[in-house]
Amino acid sequence: MDTMRERFTGVTTRLLDEDPRLAVVLAEIGAAGFEEARTQHPDRVVNVGIREQLLVGTGAGLALTGLRPIVHTFASFLVERPFEQVKLDFGHQDVGGVLVSAYGSYDWPAGGFTHMSPGDVALLDTLDGWTVHVPGHPDEAETLLRHAAAADDDRVYVRLSEQSNRAPQPVDGRSFGTVRQGGPGAPAVVAVGPMLDAVLAATEGLDVTVLYATTPRPFDAAGLRATGATDVVLVEPYLAGTSSAAANEALADVPHRVLALGTGRAELRRYGTRDEHLKAHGLDAASLRERIAAFTR
Repeated sequence: MDTMRERFTGVTTRLLDEDPRLAVVLAEIGAAGFEEARTQHPDRVVNVGIREQLLVGTGAGLALTGLRPIVHTFASFLVERPFEQVKLDFGHQDVGGVLVSAYGSYDWPAGGFTHMSPGDVALLDTLDGWTVHVPGHPDEAETLLRHAAAADDDRVYVRLSEQSNRAPQPVDGRSFGTVRQGGPGAPAVVAVGPMLDAVLAATEGLDVTVLYATTPRPFDAAGLRATGATDVVLVEPYLAGTSSAAANEALADVPHRVLALGTGRAELRRYGTRDEHLKAHGLDAASLRERIAAFTR
């Protein structure tokens, strides 16, 4: 199976052929995969070099001309380093585009903390009007990328991961899907993107409803409310608590509890492997089961 990032390169190359409105902006990272596309569309594939602020500014500039830019690099270099440009060049100027990241929270531990961005979605939450897609499988990534590219002037962030669920789920770019149905009023566990397989293993035999979120922003408040749950567990592959406010707002008129699981704030300086990071953050199936069972019993 290809990775989400490999699928991104192939899909985006085809989209450039299909839609003359699209342009790709790169900052060296990923440029090799777009060499053929650059030959075919030299005016719509731009590599600015290792200049991330320029990367985002160029994307916004293309948007001002009427193009729809797809801007790509690692999450820490796409959201954190050029955040001022994301805020001003896209947000303040009120133009749309697609930011596509890779290597989010801990996908490449050997790269060190400079290449980790567990706070990217929380940071975008400080801005207005961003849709956030977090696919859990390459097939879902393709669907969501096509949704993002086809949107008119929306600002969309697509968070790709090296971690993938075994099988894709139906996704529509808007709502949460119900993967496992619990009894009436059973706790709801919201699994975001690549956390689904671990959540399903962790909740096997428990009376819970498992919701699958590949578009956590806008947060599907109606979908959560429809479960009838007043106990909610959020399992996110980025900073723990990122969606707590959204879940609390969705259930503001009823007594409820929220358990937020995700990456911790403490920096893990022994970088190790991705699986070791999952375990250290309590996001492996065994740790999740212990924490979810204790909360819902």
